[in-house]
Amino acid sequence: MRRNDVPLDPEAQEVLELQAASGRPAWSSIGPVAARQQFAETRTASGGVRPDTVRASDHVIRRDGRDLAVRLYRPAAASPKALLPTVIWAHGGGWVVGDIDTHDGTCGQLAAQADVAVLSVDYRLAPEAPFPAAFDDMVAALDWASHEGDSIGIDPHLLALGGDSAGGNLAAAAALWARDRAMNNLRFQLLVYPVTDCATGTASYARFADGFGLTRDSMQWFLDQYTPRASDRSDWRAAPLRAASVAGACPAMLITAGFDPLRDEGRAYARRLRDEGGGCDLVEFGGMIHGFFGMSALLHGGRRAIATAALALNEALIDRAE
Repeated sequence: MRRNDVPLDPEAQEVLELQAASGRPAWSSIGPVAARQQFAETRTASGGVRPDTVRASDHVIRRDGRDLAVRLYRPAAASPKALLPTVIWAHGGGWVVGDIDTHDGTCGQLAAQADVAVLSVDYRLAPEAPFPAAFDDMVAALDWASHEGDSIGIDPHLLALGGDSAGGNLAAAAALWARDRAMNNLRFQLLVYPVTDCATGTASYARFADGFGLTRDSMQWFLDQYTPRASDRSDWRAAPLRAASVAGACPAMLITAGFDPLRDEGRAYARRLRDEGGGCDLVEFGGMIHGFFGMSALLHGGRRAIATAALALNEALIDRAE
């Protein structure tokens, strides 16, 4: 099968065949609550296990009158008293599904390989909490880490933002929020096949509308849950690609998949960060599908992507910080 400049990876093809054979209904047909259970049953296993070399602890932080659950991952070899450079992570799932448990393996693998801490944010989900609730929770976590993170071993001077898919959207928007507040403690953003626009009309949406995991219809459903008001879809907090400027944004790595409806908007945002912002390395895994970063238990491409991301995080938060 060839629908791209690079052929579909055989392992990705096997994943797609397994998904088709499972007969699982579309998320939009079963509603948010059942969709969350279905996502948890598949994503948690495909993401692999948390390495034994990482320790995790759950916390509740309070910001702006709200309690927000977070999970902190630290390399086990680090001194308990050490303040560690930290990536504030937002999980994927279309702002509707997913939580800190579904991405436990991925966050643990990043912490182990990058030798930094990862703070995973259990932000509020739509449609119960539509835009801008998830964005507000992400910036609340960033603000808390900047001012009170040292209470749990976070170095507030060495922070990064990261996330996959909808989580990449939240990380990108939070980076612009930090830019507007001149937060020079934010050193890097790791955006994994991020949603950067609230439209579904790109060429990659047309080419990969169906049959490659994430479909155009399911993405439209996610957008309808998170941004039910059409006017919100041009707000940069929901669509970072529509920001008037990305000048002054911190350096980035943006990872895309070749067989992904979101590919083109990821490429477009990487170009803007490169041309206007603090620079961006665009790394495209041409034979991969959406979600591959969280399929390290199934895909060699997922494992390579995590290793690539971890190296970039280590360089940004440790090597260049010295």
